[in-house]
Amino acid sequence: MSGPVDEVLLAAPRGFCAGVDRAIEIVERALAKFGAPIYVRHEIVHNTYVVNDLKGKGAIFIEDLAEVPPGATLVFSAHGVSQAVRREAAERGFSVFDATCPLVTKVHVEVAKLHKEGYDFIMIGHKGHPEVEGTMGQLTEGIYLVEDVADVEKLQPVQSDKLAVVTQTTLSVDDAAEILGAVKQRFPSIREPKQQDICYATQNRQDAVKVLAPQVDVLIVVGSPTSSNSNRLRELAERLGTDAYMVDAPDDLKAEWFENKRRVGLTAGASAPDILVQHVIERLRALGAVSVRKMPGVEETIQFPLPKGLK
Repeated sequence: MSGPVDEVLLAAPRGFCAGVDRAIEIVERALAKFGAPIYVRHEIVHNTYVVNDLKGKGAIFIEDLAEVPPGATLVFSAHGVSQAVRREAAERGFSVFDATCPLVTKVHVEVAKLHKEGYDFIMIGHKGHPEVEGTMGQLTEGIYLVEDVADVEKLQPVQSDKLAVVTQTTLSVDDAAEILGAVKQRFPSIREPKQQDICYATQNRQDAVKVLAPQVDVLIVVGSPTSSNSNRLRELAERLGTDAYMVDAPDDLKAEWFENKRRVGLTAGASAPDILVQHVIERLRALGAVSVRKMPGVEETIQFPLPKGLK
């Protein structure tokens, strides 16, 4: 099937980040060391391919800890968990390995520290996302979620003199900045984290799309529908005026997306494995692409240590 596609431009960086690499490695090492099954609370990362691959190796994904037999080995997903989940896991006597991304843990630590100093919190994030549930669940009260500027206007915190702001790590950098601006306008003395909570990988992948999108006729984002950071990449490209589609697998590509589109941009969310990107490139070659060119971009060298007992 030949088509109009001529060139594929690959975003850099794209795909796995250090937190995702670490989370997957924790499950694989636990399987190697303790044998199947290893139970994982929630999808380890939001990617269908990764989850199915680990299921094939003996991981069992659950949402409710009641589904885990006593004495089993349990892994917390990269998104982090509430204090209530931690307590329940301890009470049930599981052997726990925590695959929470260290950059999410940083937010949890900040919340705990400032809470001790008497602060309440505004959290910028998406309702129902497991990372948001985990961060909000560090406290039993005094943490308020805002999803947009309108939420900031409606907010009625119990106290406004000691307020701090935290952010989900996988948001749109631009959206978060706009919401933060509204928060600061309404609560001028609000305390911000020393370093922004949006993670380096989210920022880098969005920056790469800002460079790539204006140079291509259509942008393909490899990522699963549940992946927050992947969805933000697609939205960002569309906001920049470029047609953009998100695919969970190469079979999701539709030939009509590429009609009269000579140049295709390709990126992948932080939870999408490179093998899927390679398969998408193969499909694009079948549509006529002759050249694949990698864009210059930030080289990511960050690595996070594994938990004790799995090194």
